[in-house]
Parts: sequence; C-alpha cells; structure tokens
Amino acid sequence: MPAKTPSPAVPRSAHRFRLTGEGESPIALVGMAASVILLAAVFSAAWCSASGNAEAMRRARSDQFYALAGTLSQGAETMLASGDVSALRRLIVDTRRNWHLLECRVKLSDGRIIADADPARINQLVLPDKWTATPADEPAAPRADAIVVTQPLKIMGRGGATLELVCANEVSAAAAWWEPGGAAGLICAASLGLLLLVYRRSRMELVPMDMIRRALVARGGGELSASALAVAGAGRPETAAWNDMLTEAEGLRRTLTVAHARDALTQRAQTHGDLEQACDALSQGLIILDEQNRVAFANGAAAVFLQAKRDAVTGSLAEKFIPHTTVREAIQAAATGAARHRQLVEVEQQDSGGTAVLRFGVRPLRREQASGTLITIEDITQQRNSEASRNSFIAQATHELRTPLTNIGLYLEMIQDSGENDPAVRAKCLNVIGQETRRLDRTVGEMLSVAQIEAGSLELNKDDVRLDRLFAELEADYRAQADEKKQELTFDLSPKLPVIQGDQSKLTASIHNLVGNALKYTPAGGKVTVKADTDDKVLKVDITDSGIGIDEKEHELIFNRFYRAKDPRVGKITGSGLGLALAREVARLHGGDVTVQSRLNQGSTFTLIVPLGDATA
Repeated sequence: MPAKTPSPAVPRSAHRFRLTGEGESPIALVGMAASVILLAAVFSAAWCSASGNAEAMRRARSDQFYALAGTLSQGAETMLASGDVSALRRLIVDTRRNWHLLECRVKLSDGRIIADADPARINQLVLPDKWTATPADEPAAPRADAIVVTQPLKIMGRGGATLELVCANEVSAAAAWWEPGGAAGLICAASLGLLLLVYRRSRMELVPMDMIRRALVARGGGELSASALAVAGAGRPETAAWNDMLTEAEGLRRTLTVAHARDALTQRAQTHGDLEQACDALSQGLIILDEQNRVAFANGAAAVFLQAKRDAVTGSLAEKFIPHTTVREAIQAAATGAARHRQLVEVEQQDSGGTAVLRFGVRPLRREQASGTLITIEDITQQRNSEASRNSFIAQATHELRTPLTNIGLYLEMIQDSGENDPAVRAKCLNVIGQETRRLDRTVGEMLSVAQIEAGSLELNKDDVRLDRLFAELEADYRAQADEKKQELTFDLSPKLPVIQGDQSKLTASIHNLVGNALKYTPAGGKVTVKADTDDKVLKVDITDSGIGIDEKEHELIFNRFYRAKDPRVGKITGSGLGLALAREVARLHGGDVTVQSRLNQGSTFTLIVPLGDATA
C-alpha cells in the first residue's frame, strides 16, 4: 500500500472557544436563526391566542351568571309573592356562598334592600304589603374589577324588585395565555434546547464532511491529487480515512497509467499477431526479405511451397531455400533496384503429388529506413491443367464436329452414286445420316451448355418428356457402337414409363453422356446395362458397366469441369472432361443429382435421379 500522506496541522486559532465549530458556521448560524424565529413565532401565536381566550372566558363567565340570575329570579319572585322573606334571605346567603359571589341582594323598586348576603346592609326588615310596582330603569353601574348582573323581578299585586349579583372578574391575560400556550411554549423551548445540545454534540461529525466538501469545491474539476484534496484534522478518524483514501487513489491512478501503457503495448503485439495469423490463413505464400536478402517473415504457405520448416526459413538467406535460378535473378534485380516493378516467374517443382507449377511474384519494397523485397508464391498447377484441358476440349470438339460431318458427306456421296438404283443402300445411308445429324446436334448442344455453365446462365426449357421415346432413341444411337466393340448393351426399362416435366434436350444429353462414357471406358467384350424405373416421386436411371472403374479419391473430382481421372488408361481415350459435369449440372437444375459408385478394375454405376412433376432445384 502506498505511504500515507501526513495531514496538515490544525491552526491554533481553531482550538479557541467559538459559538460554532470549525467548518460548521454556515450550518450552525442557519440552524440557530431558524430556531429563534420558530420560538418567537410560537410565543407570538400563544400570546395572540391568550388575548382572545381571556375575552372568551369573561364572556362565558358573564353568561353563566346571567343564567344563574334568571334561575334565582324565579325563586325570588315566588318567595316575595308569598311574603316568605326569611326563605328569600336564606336563598341569597346560600347563593353567594355556593357561587363565591362578591355581592348578592334583592332590592325593592324604591331602593330599599329586602334581602342581602350581608345582613348589615338590609334596610327593610318587613316586606310591605304594597310598594311601587315598576322597578327602577337605571342599570347598575359597571365595575372594572367585577361583573354586575341585574335581573328585574315583578310581584303581581304588590310591586317590582331587582335581583343584583356581583361576581369577581378572575380572568386575566396572563392566566389566559398560560392555559393554551404556556405549556406548549415551554415544551418548544425545551425541545429547541435539547436539539441544540444534540447538535453541539454531533457537530464534530459534520465538521469533517464540510471540510471535505470545501476541499472538493476548491479543487474543482481538476485531476485527482492527494496533496490538493487532503484536509486538516489528523486526530479525526473521518479526515484520516479521507486522506488515506486519497493516497490510495493516487497510487491506483499511477497503477492504472502503467497498466494502460502495458495494455497498449500488448494490443500492439496482439495486432501484430493477428496480422501474422491473417497472413498464415492465405493460400498464397508470402515472404519478406531484408536488405541482405534474409527472410524476415514467411507465412505457412510459403514454407509448404519451399518444402521446408518455417522456423528454418525465417532468418536464413533466400537462396538457401529457392534453388530456381530465374527466381534468384529476379530477387537480385529487385534488391539492387534494377527492377522497379513486379516480376513474374513460373517454375516447375517436383513434390509428393507430382509436378507442380509455381508462380513467383517479386517486387521491391521501399521504406524510409531500409529496403527489402516482397515475394509471393502461387500454385497455378490446376490453372495450367485447366488451360490444357480447355485446349484439349477445343481440339476434341473440333474432332467431334468433323467426324459426323465427314460421315454425312460420305453417305451423301454414296446415295448419289448407288442410292438411286439400290433402295437398301439408300435406306442405310439415310439412317446413318440421321444418326450423325443427331450426334452433331448433341455435340453442338453440349458445347453451348458448357459455355452457359461457364457463364452461370444455364437454364431449363421445360416441356413434356416422353421417356419411352427418349430411351428408344438412346438405344438406336448406341447399338451400333456396342456391336462394333462386341459389347453387351442391355436396356432394363419399366413396362410403363410416364411422361415427365423437364428439358428434353438437356436430359437427353445428360443420359447420352453417361451411356457414352460407360461404353467408352468399358473394354471390348464388356457389358453395359441401362436400368430405368420410376415411383411416385422420382425417375431413377442406373448405368452400370464392367469397365476400368474409378479410384475412390476421384469420385467427386470427376464431376469438375475439364477434370479427367489420373488412371493412365484414361489418357489413351479421347474425352473432354465435361460430360459428367454437364450431366450433374442438368440433374441438379431439375432438382435431382448424379452419383457414382465405382471400384478400380471392377466397373462403375452412375445413378441419375430426377424428380417427377414440376420440382426444380
């Protein structure tokens, strides 16, 4: 772990007593101001409520005594009407005592007091028989220290009187304030005091956070640095943890910088490795020579073409692994600057598969610091073989065209010489001319189909195909050739062959190629069988011969255009290498295929499968 960065020392002034602690002044001042405002608001609300409350209490007390006066007046009227003064006086005394009244009396309308809670104030001992009937209209004078309630009395037949009650005005503003708001105010003040104590107690937890905040604000959005963001207060665990975290972050940042640099180097090396793998995936050989003609790089294909191990090639002189004189001369010309453009050199080389044709491309490399040579190696053996096969095909196609034309010309001369007098000769000549004409038509059609295959534009012209007629013409065309080689040609056909949908000319050419190949590669005295059968889905034609057979390794290769088997016996027989390719292409366009089963010296069986109806590939 990186070494800890010492925290800055705390200034001496920070240890003096202050109303608020270091780093908390803004928070504390706002909190205190809010507390004072809240406390003042509570007390003001309580005082306003007390003022209204005192008035309400006085009004309620006054209403209470008016109700008492109403009730008491009914009893007093009854007692005065009956003349029971003693009972009235006892009622007045009991009422004052029970209700804590200041004064309670009954006065006659002429002002004489007939009953009073204080007996000394009674100035009419005996109730007169009659006195003034109407009581005085003047109300009692109001008093600031008491509530005065008067209730007129009316005694029928004798006169009027007044009930007068005086009660103490005991409700004050202070008392009214204390009842609803005093307790709440004390509770609020106590709560604020307790909150202040708790805050003062926990303010040390807030100080480090504020110091960290101020450090971050002072630093802004700049680069993280332990020295710039470290805070004072080493004795506090929060600031110590913060400073330690900054130190670790600084160390981590440096570690990440180193890791990024290492990853960049690794990525560059990986890119170089990917480029090397891409070069190894090329089928062409690639060699780079330095200015001393040493091999700086060689991919896997180049090592294969040079018939050497890749590790042995790299770092060695090029002439050690390139024995061809013409290639060496091209390399030397590129290295000395005598040749400024790409040079192509084709050489033959013996390998395990026979003779291969290699094309070396040599061109100079011009770089700022040094020069070199780039060599590409390409195997063009198949290309040369294809060109040779194509040339052979042209020659054989010319021969195939010339042969029927020659036969047609000969038999036309024979008709002209002897056909007019001999019907048999004329019939024979016309039959041969018809066969050779169809043979010529098939040859031209095959050549056109090959051209369409090369261009990728071979298409089908579908129509009804009568299989019985197709195989009858096939047997008529090849019967003479089989008889000439004393071969047994057998047609094993289904009793009832259906009419299918397809391209009649192309299907005929395909089957002709398969049967013609069977007769061509079967020695004299051999056997060729053509078997045709159908079910609900496909037409299946098997052409079986007892010929020379085909190596198992070449079962798929023989369907490539211009390819001919490596068997020496095949080279002695004329052929274009296109018949099987055309047969399979036509079958696949119809939605079928051509397959082969064969063993050397035991014969072959080619199977043509074509779906019935409208199915296409």
